[in-house]
Amino acid sequence: MNEKRKLNEMKRIVTISLLLIMTLMVNAQDKRFSPEKFEADLKAYITKEASLTTKEADKVYPVFCELREKQRVIYDKMRKFGMNKPVGDEACKQAIIEYDKLNLELRQLDVDYHKKMIKLVSASKVYEIMQAENRFHRQMMKGWQHGWQNGWQHGKKNGWPQGKQR
Repeated sequence: MNEKRKLNEMKRIVTISLLLIMTLMVNAQDKRFSPEKFEADLKAYITKEASLTTKEADKVYPVFCELREKQRVIYDKMRKFGMNKPVGDEACKQAIIEYDKLNLELRQLDVDYHKKMIKLVSASKVYEIMQAENRFHRQMMKGWQHGWQNGWQHGKKNGWPQGKQR
């Protein structure tokens, strides 16, 4: 009888261990970055935080995405500057000039696309969109520092994290 009890206890421990391992494996798979999920989360966050109607979001978000795509191209060029230090003072000077040009290009993109968005929704909504995007990215970075898959979303069961106070 004692042997049977020990055997049942062992089976129970093995079963629980296997379930735990399977759960950990499933959770580990969820930690991969998904650009599609990131974009969907960003749109949902901005829509809520900027108090956009569905109609407003549908009008302004394609322009917002176009801006982000153009910014991404410039950021990719800027990222290359950190990979290898130019050799010599003249090469460093040229790299600085090119980097500054790219920064100016980014700022000009912001100006141009903010004007486009203001034609679609009010200036106060565009301002809220800008603020919401900044908050979203800060929350994402904080989340990644804590090992969350998609930043603000994990660990925050209800509501938006530290967004605009309502």
